[in-house]
Amino acid sequence: MSEEFDFIIVGAGSAGATLAARLTENPNTRVLLLEAGPPDKSMWIHLPIGYGKTMWDSRVNWRFETEPDPGMNNRRIYWPRGKTLGGSSSINGLIYIRGQREDYDLWSALGNEGWSFDEVLPYFRKSEGNQRGASMYHGGEGPLKISDVGKKHELIEAFIAGAEQTGVPRNDDFNGATQEGAGYYQLTTDRGRRCSTARAFLTPARNRPNLCVETEAQATGLIYEGRRVVGVNYMQAGVRRSARCRAEVLLAAGAIQSPQLLQLSGIGPKDLLAKFGIPVVQDLKGVGENLQDHLQVRLYYECTKPITTNDELNSWIGKAKIGLQWLLYRSGPLAVGINQGGCFMRALKDEHGRPVAATPDIQFHVSTLSADMAGGKVHPFSGFTLSICQLRPESKGYVRISSPDPLAAPEMQGYYLATELDQRTTIAGVRAAREIANSAAMRPYVKREFKPGPETNSDEELLEFCRNHGATIFHPIGTAKMGTDDMSVVDSRLRVHGVQGLRVVDCSVMPTLVSGNTNAPAIMVAEKAADIIREDYSGKGTGRSRSINTGKTMEIVS
Repeated sequence: MSEEFDFIIVGAGSAGATLAARLTENPNTRVLLLEAGPPDKSMWIHLPIGYGKTMWDSRVNWRFETEPDPGMNNRRIYWPRGKTLGGSSSINGLIYIRGQREDYDLWSALGNEGWSFDEVLPYFRKSEGNQRGASMYHGGEGPLKISDVGKKHELIEAFIAGAEQTGVPRNDDFNGATQEGAGYYQLTTDRGRRCSTARAFLTPARNRPNLCVETEAQATGLIYEGRRVVGVNYMQAGVRRSARCRAEVLLAAGAIQSPQLLQLSGIGPKDLLAKFGIPVVQDLKGVGENLQDHLQVRLYYECTKPITTNDELNSWIGKAKIGLQWLLYRSGPLAVGINQGGCFMRALKDEHGRPVAATPDIQFHVSTLSADMAGGKVHPFSGFTLSICQLRPESKGYVRISSPDPLAAPEMQGYYLATELDQRTTIAGVRAAREIANSAAMRPYVKREFKPGPETNSDEELLEFCRNHGATIFHPIGTAKMGTDDMSVVDSRLRVHGVQGLRVVDCSVMPTLVSGNTNAPAIMVAEKAADIIREDYSGKGTGRSRSINTGKTMEIVS
């Protein structure tokens, strides 16, 4: 590519699409956005329940798989990741959750200036166009549309009432003053359609002459001049290409592929790089390490009433009904996706029955359908699912290149359930789900517990069930963590330590896992990064370089 840009963004996912749109709001800033996948044209992307299709579609999903995990009885765990404009925001479960105030205050306490909850809240609000309007905790005018589920569901209402009967209060806003409680999720949907970051941010920006978007363009390595990154090599249509930039390369390829690209480009643990004959540009032993993820354990129930999505999907009449609901009114199961209800609670108790954690340690996803795996064929009976995940696991895994071939998938390991706390908390979550299912409010709806089944009852048996059936809930983070210790990869302004002209802007920079779904925090990181970059190149920030505007492009001066 003969032309030169100010910034090159690698990855057009939750963070990358947001970042591209925000940086090109300045007409004098030229941005190239590289996306390895195709445009987001599949109808299954835009239909909320299409999550069940894109979960296995290799055209828009990387379909990664971990190494055999000893904590999961040596099973390989399937890790879907978005491979299209919008990235994982185009194929995810649509749930809008930020996490807890304490998550971000911890980031700040770890030495990351500017990342406390009070400092990141304005960026959550900036992106958010909540149908409830603006408030202290919400934005009403942002491009990312956030919607209520709509019509209340009999089964979800029973779950919320059951949670209340076990001591968990009703909560109508998990992103408000407090997270704890049971209620309905808000979703990244807009009038019955998915609102990915491609739709929210990129679509309005695509007609800007200062934004160039290249799809099916997979980055293969960074280009250096000395210790400054000045461009990106990539493959497109089987052809090796390159692009150069005046200011910076911004990696937004996600917690798996951002560290992979760093390692391929000589930034990472020196022993790993030497193993594959890659010259060391910067020895950073934290690149690819510190991976944290949420493990999901699903409990399946047969319902006493034919009111589940299983019933509708298992009959042609039911399919026609929900199809018409969506076509005529943009409502019904097709407009909602998989999970409608949820719960955040403190499940792990001490020997006196008191909660161990000061804030919720377990999250529920409540689905009015049931299937053996996410995106799988629904069961032939009326079914629903109570799934639980430990919010702040101690277990840590890694992402490491498996070959110098940039098109080869890296080696991934989650090391789930590797610590006693993770095991005890997950078992407590399963028991909490059973307690709610056995509440007076829910008992009329429970015909039987299909899995794990009443015969699975001791802690040892429940742990074995979790090892045999647990799966990712798609929230890997931390593989290029922000911080000041010897395992950190970027500083609090997201600049890679020891290298000029390079930042990471995605979930890999998170030093610890947030207490909830990660899509909203990924977008927040990009919103904040855009402001940091503007500050650094206007001379107002604490950046290592500044810029002047010549009228057409952004040039770097010492």
